[in-house]
Amino acid sequence: MAALELGIVTSMNHRTPENIPDQTGRTALITGGNSGIGLETARALARHGARVILTGRNQAKLDEAADAV
Repeated sequence: MAALELGIVTSMNHRTPENIPDQTGRTALITGGNSGIGLETARALARHGARVILTGRNQAKLDEAADAV
């Protein structure tokens, strides 16, 4: 009970790439989407139907990331 009162994330409300709900009709803007956590987030959301917009500082790397997503 104390864990829930403190707002600690539990397995009941933890999201993983596998349990993301359907994102069809939603748009996600991912900053730093050309690598790391941003790229993995973009991939996961796209797999679940989201329209994904990537932003970053290097156009060549963003182009590569967009192709990968």
